[in-house]
Amino acid sequence: MVEIRGTASPTVIDASPPAPILEYIKAAWREQTRSHSDLAAAAADPKLSAEGRSPVYVSRNEDFNKIADRLRREMGPENFEKIDLRVLPEDPSTLRHHGLLYLPQSYVVPGGRFNEMYGWDSFFIEMGLLRDGDTELAKDMAENALYEVRAYGKVLNANRTYYLTRSHPPVLTQMVIAVYRRTHDLHWLESALPDVERYHAYWISKPHLTPETGLSRYYDTGKGPAPEVLASEHDASGRTDYDLIREYFQTHHVPDYDLSQYYDASKDRLTDLFYTGDRSMRESGFDPSGRFGPFSVDVIHYNPVCLNSLLYLMEQQTAEIFAILSRKGDASVWRKRAQERASRINQSMWNSEDGLYYDYDFIHGRIRRYPYLTSFYPLWAGIASKEQAERVAQKIRLFEQPGGLQTSTTRTGDQWDAPLGWAPLQWIAIEALRISENYLSMIQQEFARSGNIEEKYDVVRRSADVSRTLRYGYHTNEAGFGWTNAVFTRLLDELPEEARQRVLTACP
Repeated sequence: MVEIRGTASPTVIDASPPAPILEYIKAAWREQTRSHSDLAAAAADPKLSAEGRSPVYVSRNEDFNKIADRLRREMGPENFEKIDLRVLPEDPSTLRHHGLLYLPQSYVVPGGRFNEMYGWDSFFIEMGLLRDGDTELAKDMAENALYEVRAYGKVLNANRTYYLTRSHPPVLTQMVIAVYRRTHDLHWLESALPDVERYHAYWISKPHLTPETGLSRYYDTGKGPAPEVLASEHDASGRTDYDLIREYFQTHHVPDYDLSQYYDASKDRLTDLFYTGDRSMRESGFDPSGRFGPFSVDVIHYNPVCLNSLLYLMEQQTAEIFAILSRKGDASVWRKRAQERASRINQSMWNSEDGLYYDYDFIHGRIRRYPYLTSFYPLWAGIASKEQAERVAQKIRLFEQPGGLQTSTTRTGDQWDAPLGWAPLQWIAIEALRISENYLSMIQQEFARSGNIEEKYDVVRRSADVSRTLRYGYHTNEAGFGWTNAVFTRLLDELPEEARQRVLTACP
């Protein structure tokens, strides 16, 4: 059995009276919940400007009239008239108007400009919901993720039509098992299996599978610029992120990859392959960083250590589900898949000289030595040997800063690089309670100052003001914020009481 840190019936500490930051988090779960009754508000997309009724699309596999009747009843006729319910076309690339994708259950959005259900965000949000005792809403989140596989072919980056061509880091089995461990509903667990297997097939089939390594990569099948970038990622001068990248390519030497693949200097234009790489980088969840070269557009030529560690975990957990259901033969097949993947990861991604795991460039048959917190994924997933784990743990000093762990050791102007720290990677990588306390006290201090919990933090300056750091991508810091809320409460529960009180009383 693979134990996922924090998913098995965590102890909930009852603060009396509740600290303001914990009250904020508890309230945020409800404020950021979207249900059918408020679908008109959920359908609005802060990332796109639109006039008139917001489109909501229903899968072609569904009974459209049945869903329309349900929504009209749950929304009320007046609110139902505020949305434009449509059948998703067979070829979504023909859509002229992007919109929300229908989901059958309620869900929690991250916050700010992210007013839809996201892929890997949802696992961390689910952890927070379970910690706070909201098993029903946590189960709704897992059921929506399973529904996306059935209705849209994969767990989506998020439930908007412009995300139909890509997924997000695979955490589906973690969501399913976390709910099962709370409900012990065997029938529900068994009903999830076909969608789990279908989603696994998405990652082990081309174009995600690279046959030469037997490992997987991120790969978005869409074409052209990402619509959300064109609509909402602009600098103060109105230039899109793509304009800034083109200007960078004009003026910088790029030794990390063959730039001609991604930028046509003679025409001063980004190539079609650039947009494939850019979209695929967004499927990784790390958008953007310099991890795969400038702007990570070369991600399509790598087997990432994060993705393959998550797939190993998915295979081990699928084996666990089959074992729970007393299907020992199937469990054995899935354990073998996991073991084979672990062997390939250790063979191609482990660097004994540096004592770190890296991403594997399968085109050139080499690793990319770019220290990144994803080196800790194989430890978290249980792939690393004791010796490897000890070597990687020693490298925590490369990332440790006054406010927790920075994402990488390189400053690029990208939000997923130094000096910024993000909640998901704190959760996966933190080994020492001292580092955990640094991260949590930073969040508490910034909350005391602003009244908000943010998406990301400058862990060097211990600040939520990231504007001076960011040069590419969207420049805002979104308040809310789903995964930060969840990781804060779960890490706080692990602190000794004395340290916990120091965190909750930290002032600016």
